[in-house]
Amino acid sequence: MRRYFSDILDKWNGQRDRKPLIVRGMRQTGKTWCVRDFAQRVYGDRFLEVNFEFNGQWAAVFGKDADPGRILSELELISGKKLRGGDALLFLDEIQLCPKALSALRFFRELMPSTPVVAAGSLLDFALADAQFPVGRVQFAEMHPMTFAEFLEATGNASLAALLAEEPRQLPDVVHMKLLDELKRYSIVGGLPECVKVWRESGSFVEVRGIMRDLVVAFEQDFSKYPERMDPSILRAVWRGATASVGRQISYAALSREHSGATNKKALDLLSRARLLTLSRAASAVALPFDLDVTPRVKPYSGDIGLYQYMSGMPVEDVVREGDVLNVYSGALAEQFVAQSLAASFGGDEPHWWKRDAKNAQAEVDFMVAANGRIQPIEVKSGAAGRLKSVHQLLKEHPGVNDAVVLSSARYGELPQQRMRFVPIYYAGSLAGSHLQKGKEQ
Repeated sequence: MRRYFSDILDKWNGQRDRKPLIVRGMRQTGKTWCVRDFAQRVYGDRFLEVNFEFNGQWAAVFGKDADPGRILSELELISGKKLRGGDALLFLDEIQLCPKALSALRFFRELMPSTPVVAAGSLLDFALADAQFPVGRVQFAEMHPMTFAEFLEATGNASLAALLAEEPRQLPDVVHMKLLDELKRYSIVGGLPECVKVWRESGSFVEVRGIMRDLVVAFEQDFSKYPERMDPSILRAVWRGATASVGRQISYAALSREHSGATNKKALDLLSRARLLTLSRAASAVALPFDLDVTPRVKPYSGDIGLYQYMSGMPVEDVVREGDVLNVYSGALAEQFVAQSLAASFGGDEPHWWKRDAKNAQAEVDFMVAANGRIQPIEVKSGAAGRLKSVHQLLKEHPGVNDAVVLSSARYGELPQQRMRFVPIYYAGSLAGSHLQKGKEQ
């Protein structure tokens, strides 16, 4: 299955001033497969995969000191492969199990910059907190679950995937409905490669949900690997509580009644670092950067839409029978899809939402993202449009933002006089494209 992340690896490899690359992302998103596929495609047999989980002897190589020359010499002796000279790739997988290898990356950058090095791992941000290396010595790339477009390609709908890369337009009814039907399937299968592969080969939601069940167990077992960070039972309770609250402003205390709000908040932050959750923070002002004026209000979203649908407990049959995916879980499934799509298409940056608390004039807009130095308001609505009072309020008070994008199951349309663009929800992953970032001329 083709992954668009391969393009990021190709771009990194072609940089003149290339730094060691750390690939981050939720477990089971395909990081190892994608790096291995890139290495074989670009370097052939001129690469060494060092997996710290599979073979403990690798960690001993990095345990002595951080001298990259010595490290490469010993790796060459163990593997029988030539690594020096800049024409062979070193891939350090499950690097979170060897913090000294993480720390050594800075010296590869400083002392052996010609050697291409890629590192990846699960729960990597937990280990990064313990690794010491200066900012600017490494490069990061975020790998997400398969996007809707990748799902379409993988399931034999490459022509539909190609449409999502084009400028949004009004599509024929049969194509529009086909995309909405495929989106419904994607919302059940999700973007974790193993689930997509099983769906492609079997067409069975039952088999997919079996994989989901095993993945949830594996994720929760991961919590016990870092007991010094948090009691695994708290992480488990907060993960499930936050997943049940997708798209809704949460109370930290309500996430797990058995623990304090402060403890639940810490657990929520850890789950966000593990990429099992994405947190959308409210901004009361409409100005960049958002984080200068965020409020304590938070909405959680799952790391993957398929995981969310499975953990919600709603029968698959109910999702399949629902005519409009915007109506599932009172719109929460659609918001999850949009949040996940925005996180992938805007470089991994967490989305924000707008919350106005003026007396007798409260208003909310589902998402705000930074697009080419300007703010892009995004609203998710069921039906043709729904009520858009809050969007009108934001556009009136902040004329400098881009025209609002309203995502729904309706076909494409524009209302220039109201500064609104109505875009089918399946285009959510395309919102980073400049063709949607239109606004008032300045």
